[in-house]
Amino acid sequence: MMIMKKTFLTLALLTMTVTLLASCGQRVNTNETAAGEAQETAEVTADDQRVELELPDLQGNMLKLSSLRGKYVVLDFWGSWCIWCIRGIPSMKEAYAKHKDKMEILGIDCRDSEAKWKAAVAEHQLPWLQVRCSDDQLPQLADQFQIEGFPTKVVIDPEGRIAKVIVGEDPAFYTYLDELFAK
Repeated sequence: MMIMKKTFLTLALLTMTVTLLASCGQRVNTNETAAGEAQETAEVTADDQRVELELPDLQGNMLKLSSLRGKYVVLDFWGSWCIWCIRGIPSMKEAYAKHKDKMEILGIDCRDSEAKWKAAVAEHQLPWLQVRCSDDQLPQLADQFQIEGFPTKVVIDPEGRIAKVIVGEDPAFYTYLDELFAK
């Protein structure tokens, strides 16, 4: 009887943990992985086409990705509802402070209302550029930028091409930036 109770308790805790993680790991497509699990999804060659997006910033002005050409740009697809996105903010702030002369970060909020997005940017004092993706635009951006979950970080080279895509909050992403900018 005691073994059954322990087994039941273990299964109940596992179910609760998976449910909590799944709230952040909402996938844009059907390739499911654990929410906090980092997954490198692409390393793209320079032969690939330039990418573009145009989304509203905090003031309502449209910001084009191409306006940032000449520097590396990290597209950070995130949401205030995503625990792994929020947990990654201190590391992102550290990377931004370390490399802001060589790169720009463009935070792209997904699946938040405008009010929740603006409140999260203020609460977490995010110092980099911010734009918001509407729910209608997300499927197109998911295809274009290989978004399989949140957070997804997409490194765009100075010519406007995708250099790397990493899904999840992964220390290897920050190592990649350090190596990229050590050159």
